[in-house]
Amino acid sequence: MGTRRGYHHGNLRRALLDAALAMFVARGSFDFTLRELAREAGVTHNAPYRHFAGKSELLAALREEGFGALAEACRAALVAAGPDDVRARVRALGEAYVRFAVGHPHHFRLMLYDPLGGEGPAPAREPGGAFALLQGSLEEARAAGVVRADLPTREIALAAWALVHGLASLMVERHVPADEARLRRHVKVLDALFFEGASA
Repeated sequence: MGTRRGYHHGNLRRALLDAALAMFVARGSFDFTLRELAREAGVTHNAPYRHFAGKSELLAALREEGFGALAEACRAALVAAGPDDVRARVRALGEAYVRFAVGHPHHFRLMLYDPLGGEGPAPAREPGGAFALLQGSLEEARAAGVVRADLPTREIALAAWALVHGLASLMVERHVPADEARLRRHVKVLDALFFEGASA
């Protein structure tokens, strides 16, 4: 056991982050000490402190990494959806969110938990993050006359997020199968239900 073979000089930070995720997979929680993490990564017990002041800071780094990867996936989804169909762009963001959760379940579980006790980034306030992309896409849809104008765009975005986050959570926890066909079908159903209520 351990990730000794994956550690190379100069890549300590990455080795520690990977070891933390590996321990989460094994234990189902982030209930471990930095000393245990160092042992898992194959480094001295003081080595983690070269990059992280404590365990909370390490978990915050993993969380931030998750936010970044999700935002990147959402930006790629918007590019693939193209600029013309505003509804398709919103649907593409929802599908990207669910796919990210299924593909990165450990980052996904950590992203809504703030190990810094309120001092870490909040998903709905992250500049350039997934929620900002969603809100911007809904503003485009509103400008095109596709989305209703009697509610703040942020509230509509929160409703959309709640729908896809619910589906993503069910799939990550294996309450709903996450195979490709069902994922696409469930996202289409959410898209139809969301726009039935959000349409202008």
